[in-house]
Amino acid sequence: MSPHISRRARITGVSLAAAGALIAAAVTAGTAGASPTAPSGTSTAASSVTAASPVKMTASHRAELLRDASATKAQTAQQLGLGAQEKLVVKDVVKDADGTTHTRYDRTFAGLPVLGGDLIVHRAKDGAVKSTTKANSAKIAVASTTPKVAPKAAAQAAQGTAKSFGAKQAAAVTPKKVVWAASGKPVLAYDTVVGGFQKDGTPNQLHVITDADTGKKLFQYQGIENGAGTSAYSGAVEIGSKKGADGYELTDDQRGGHSTFNLNGSQSGEGKLFTNKDDKWGNGKADDPATAAVDAAYGAQLTWDYYKTVHGRAGIKGDGKGATSRVHYGQNYSNAFWDDSCFCMTYGDGEGNKKPLTSIDVAAHEMSHGVTSATANLTYSGESGGLNEATSDIFGTSVEFFAKNKEDAGDYLIGEKIDIAGDGKPLRYMDKPSKDGQSLDSWTPEAGNVDVHYSSGIANHFFYLLSEGSGAKEIGGVKYDSPTADGKKVEGIGRDKAEKIWFKALTTYMTSNTDYKGAREATVKAATDLFGKDSAEVKGVEAAWTGVAVK
Repeated sequence: MSPHISRRARITGVSLAAAGALIAAAVTAGTAGASPTAPSGTSTAASSVTAASPVKMTASHRAELLRDASATKAQTAQQLGLGAQEKLVVKDVVKDADGTTHTRYDRTFAGLPVLGGDLIVHRAKDGAVKSTTKANSAKIAVASTTPKVAPKAAAQAAQGTAKSFGAKQAAAVTPKKVVWAASGKPVLAYDTVVGGFQKDGTPNQLHVITDADTGKKLFQYQGIENGAGTSAYSGAVEIGSKKGADGYELTDDQRGGHSTFNLNGSQSGEGKLFTNKDDKWGNGKADDPATAAVDAAYGAQLTWDYYKTVHGRAGIKGDGKGATSRVHYGQNYSNAFWDDSCFCMTYGDGEGNKKPLTSIDVAAHEMSHGVTSATANLTYSGESGGLNEATSDIFGTSVEFFAKNKEDAGDYLIGEKIDIAGDGKPLRYMDKPSKDGQSLDSWTPEAGNVDVHYSSGIANHFFYLLSEGSGAKEIGGVKYDSPTADGKKVEGIGRDKAEKIWFKALTTYMTSNTDYKGAREATVKAATDLFGKDSAEVKGVEAAWTGVAVK
């Protein structure tokens, strides 16, 4: 594997909500192995490593822990007092420096997937169960697994729902029987996925949950995760490639085999792997297809480096395997998206096919959707959807600081380089989200009914307050002025600690249906684990949540 230099690589990423498109989540940028630049009040990485910090596991070590958990899952189910028809399915495991393990399980009932039945078992080094975190504490059981509503009727209803949201070519796959336990008493239900495309050309994977006895729609959420990105000039960068049969291939074997493909305007398929003869990629302009590939590969490698260096996670799933990037999706497509089914990031070329959405923020944001999917799997709707979006913004921002790219310095602005609305303004502001005209600064009872791109403002604001504190200040040449819901001053604990707290909360305490109150509880637990019960960090977490009216 040899390093490759792109010349000046121009990148543009999008995350549109206010501008009329809901851009799909994005990837990361930075310099491989670079350490973050500390803003005001930010500690060094070493100072925040504690007994509760996640250890850096190799893929083989993680696989061993997963095998052990799988071998004892029946015993674990018995320890937890689960019913005879309930089975556990091991999904993920995180190990702390003191030997504590946090094993995440999905659940089945009578062989059917239980949506909202996920749980996390926290075990001490000696194997004793310390505590359990459940998405739903209700007893998982249904009277019968024989539906009264025909699958065809559920499929037709799901198609109607999708079309009402403007989906094109909305074809429904065969409904799958599930137990719906994400809210209230568990019921037998159908999970129907409707394909086709959304209004802006993004692939559609709308999940429609219907009661299998009454046909009533219970819930819906989008499988393709949309978010916000940023456009930047990354300059000359090193990217990973390898020698192939006829020259060089854009595959990074040092980062799990991440590969970059050219869709060349198509909206389906894997595309064609980027290759060339001389191992020089892109000319810094959109007229060379390889320029977007350079930026996508650069973003992917730096996201990988961030999660491995800062959080000890080897790849999106923690299994050491790289994702895939696809560039040049569709025509005039001003969006980018993460698709868990292909484990890939996909980027459009923007208006006039002149502004590929392959920037640092966009890349980091996208891959972070994959991390969320592999861990808490926050449902992409309601308050959990807002937390899902905010998680990608939080880590997209963290990666941007980590990258230390002189041409796109870290900041608390989302999409500041894109100018998608033509007014020179960022898409989102973490210090005061409402400056974009639609995002929420703080929690309200209606937060769950707000588009996830705007309800994410609550957690984005929390993260800024936790990192930097309230009030007017200038950080890295950017001026901020962050208010609080109650007008009280909040002191920041530093971004380094804040991002570690959010990562630990996401991977060890949040579940699929965590809401904002649950996020407060999860981050307080994470801060307590990392820094102690009466620490300044715990008090900082509590104050920052109070600052956005989450109590």
